[in-house]
Amino acid sequence: MNTAVDDDLWSAIGDPTRRRLLDLLLGEGAATATSLSEHLPVTRQAVAKHLTVLDRAGLVHAHAAGREKQYRVDETQLARAVAQLAAVGNTWDARLRRIKRIAETIERNR
Repeated sequence: MNTAVDDDLWSAIGDPTRRRLLDLLLGEGAATATSLSEHLPVTRQAVAKHLTVLDRAGLVHAHAAGREKQYRVDETQLARAVAQLAAVGNTWDARLRRIKRIAETIERNR
């Protein structure tokens, strides 16, 4: 699995409303912009725009459901995002451990 950071993916996830939409879709399995807007303090049109961003990032996919589109989370792409986050976290943990060792060495040599 590729864990290189995908800026488009993280830009899509970076918005709190889009993260909430992902949470709702994960809980419901699939939903329309209309049904999702009932759980958020934004309009159906705003939800549809957020879903378009998530769709472009590959995090959700839509299929026709009557007059609306029904959205579902792409679990493979979400797993990719989680792997990227874990890799970034591990990199920062390693950096912080190095900084701590340097600081402890400086403190001992005083």
